Amino acid sequence: MHFSFQPQLENETLKLVPLQESDFEKLFEVASDPAVWAQHPNKNRYKREVFQTFFKGAMESPGAFLVVEKSTGEIAGSTRFYDFNSEDNSLYIGYTFYGTKFWGKGINPQAKKLMLDYIFQFVDKVNFHVGASNFRSQKAMEKLGAVKTMELNVAYFGEEEKTNFQYEIQKKDWLKSN
Repeated sequence: MHFSFQPQLENETLKLVPLQESDFEKLFEVASDPAVWAQHPNKNRYKREVFQTFFKGAMESPGAFLVVEKSTGEIAGSTRFYDFNSEDNSLYIGYTFYGTKFWGKGINPQAKKLMLDYIFQFVDKVNFHVGASNFRSQKAMEKLGAVKTMELNVAYFGEEEKTNFQYEIQKKDWLKSN
């Protein structure tokens, strides 16, 4: 399967641009708010040394994005494509976070729509890991049309295993609903 893990994606409101090493300070400014991680299984990512590990994983992955609000140029957060599986032609979208000032403004569904519309040109299924205590993200997955398929332990890059739920969206279902 030949596709770019880091295309530039945009709509009227957002740009998803490939994450660069030089984005660390700008993104850490967003991530340094403890409220961003309050429901996340890894609640201490607001600390510089912990976020550095998260950022290192983003840079080593082939599909990390900076999410930018177009009208202001402000960094809203980050998300990524990861773990492409050629056997079942699927991949994951995740490692997503947004600054609290962007919560409730439709940024996440817009970013996910951009990503899903793009990637479903190439894959048949998209999965998401969501922390068992991350109720905000679980609701967001359900609003997006994702279905919870299992509970599992996930070790995010450089971090200990935590209980997560796996959600999925099948291409056929996404195309029907959009």
